[in-house]
Amino acid sequence: MTSNESELKRLMIAGLAGDSAAHRALLGRLSKHLRAFYKNMMPSYGRGDSDAEDLVQEVLIAIHTRRHTYDPNELLTPWVYAIARYKLIDYLRRNRASLANVPIEDAGELIAQDESVASESMADLGRLLAQLPLKMRRAIPYVKLDGLSVSEAAVRSGMSESAIKVNIHRGLKALSASISREPQL
Repeated sequence: MTSNESELKRLMIAGLAGDSAAHRALLGRLSKHLRAFYKNMMPSYGRGDSDAEDLVQEVLIAIHTRRHTYDPNELLTPWVYAIARYKLIDYLRRNRASLANVPIEDAGELIAQDESVASESMADLGRLLAQLPLKMRRAIPYVKLDGLSVSEAAVRSGMSESAIKVNIHRGLKALSASISREPQL
């Protein structure tokens, strides 16, 4: 999605300014990206296209209802994919109960698969963050992963609030550029 970042961000900003046609166009374009994202992932969880479509709809609703939380000074695609990942995690948690319908010999494999995806994601995130300077490596996890406020992150890291904001912005931009250069599977 990063190749379309500027166009998607333009549509998001126009939608935030009240342009309903731009907002509809944004949701339409995002739905295509999200559908591909989930359709590639769902088979590894033993799920199909209908589950992927349900998740696409949940994410689009979340984007619509939470659009006021988007910071136009930040990249759009990491914000969208964060929502998509959280919706997937919620979906998997909600559907753990469905493991009761899985033969006992297969249940452990499904649980291990979910846990391995989480640990692989954390390893990928660690690898990406390791490419950044130390100040960025601290600021991003404090605010974006640990949920600290900018003020709390500033106190914890010994940086000013402005430095936290700048390091997050520059770090996310660098991560986005790094991800877009990686070969897509």
